[in-house]
Amino acid sequence: MIPPAVALRDLRFRWPGTATDCLAIDRFELAPGERVFLHGPSGSGKSTLLSLIGGVLSPSAGAVSVAGQALGTLSPAARDRYRADHIGFVFQLFNLLPYLSARDNILLACRFSAARRTRLQRAGCSPALEVQRLAAHLDLAPDLLDRPASALSVGQQQRVAAARALIGQPGLVVADEPTSALDADRQAAFLELLLGECAAAGAALLFVSHDSRLAARFDRVLSLTELNHVASDSGVHP
Repeated sequence: MIPPAVALRDLRFRWPGTATDCLAIDRFELAPGERVFLHGPSGSGKSTLLSLIGGVLSPSAGAVSVAGQALGTLSPAARDRYRADHIGFVFQLFNLLPYLSARDNILLACRFSAARRTRLQRAGCSPALEVQRLAAHLDLAPDLLDRPASALSVGQQQRVAAARALIGQPGLVVADEPTSALDADRQAAFLELLLGECAAAGAALLFVSHDSRLAARFDRVLSLTELNHVASDSGVHP
């Protein structure tokens, strides 16, 4: 039986120096290959939850598992390696290295993860060829790959960030407000590309946004306000 892409059990989190939990989620599962749209107002704890799923933060209580691996049983260094191997992140601000080319930004994910390189090798593909394939599918012209990230438009940077998240076939892709800097037409186009690539790779997608207009394309829509048992005035960090 294939384990869930993400499983949360009795999750509690509070920031150091505070007296109350800011996240309290009894149970949540994201199935392999499932596409979930998670929404909530600013300050509801969306980014905090993603940091817990990525192993950047550790829960105060409860368990977080990704692809069957309980993150709490790993050392900080092992969590970093596991995240690099199994989770692709698309950040709101993209987090590209401005002085590197688009190509090298995409390849960073494989340079940090032997598992991603191995999965590509088993599929009969090199990282260099996969960059070209992803670029074509994400509507990035070949000549853009050699430009520094700082010379790309916002939309181009966003597609580079998506390619970096997707390369090497991670089982989970997490997108944190990735369309907030785009107009409506570009939002729709980017979402179409991201959903298509996740489907082709069999990757689960957890897409976080406050823009409910995008929700119709997903298998399931969840409100963090309803999922989280903590009152909205309890000091949740963004």
